[in-house]
Amino acid sequence: MGEVSAGRDPGLQRAGRDPELQRAGRDPGLQPERTRLAWRRTTLSAVVAAVLAVRTALRDGSALGVTMAALCCLLWLCFLGLAHGRIRVLSAGSPPPALAARRATAAVLCAVALAVCAAVLVV
Repeated sequence: MGEVSAGRDPGLQRAGRDPELQRAGRDPGLQPERTRLAWRRTTLSAVVAAVLAVRTALRDGSALGVTMAALCCLLWLCFLGLAHGRIRVLSAGSPPPALAARRATAAVLCAVALAVCAAVLVV
C-alpha cells in the first residue's frame, strides 16, 4: 500500500474504513453489485448441478436417480426464489438491509442439500 500518512490508522486503511479514503472516491454502490453478481453465479452453479442431476437420472433410469433428480430440481427452485428475492433487494438502489438469518440459513441448506443430492447421483 505504500507509506502511511502521519496520524492515520493503518488498520482502518486496510479494513477500508478510513473516512478520508471513503470521501476520496470509494463508491459504496459497488459492494451490493458484487453481491448481486455472486448470487447470480451461485444460482447458475445450482442450475448446472440440477441439469446434470436430471441428465444422470435419465441415463440411469433407477427410481433413486429419478427421485434425487426431482429433489435437485425442487431444491433449485427454492434456491432460485431466495436468490431472486435478494437480487431484487440489492438492485433497488438504496443501501440494502442485511440478509435475514432465516433466509441465509435457507439458502445455505438448499445449496448443501443440492450438492448432497448431486453427489448421491454421481456415486
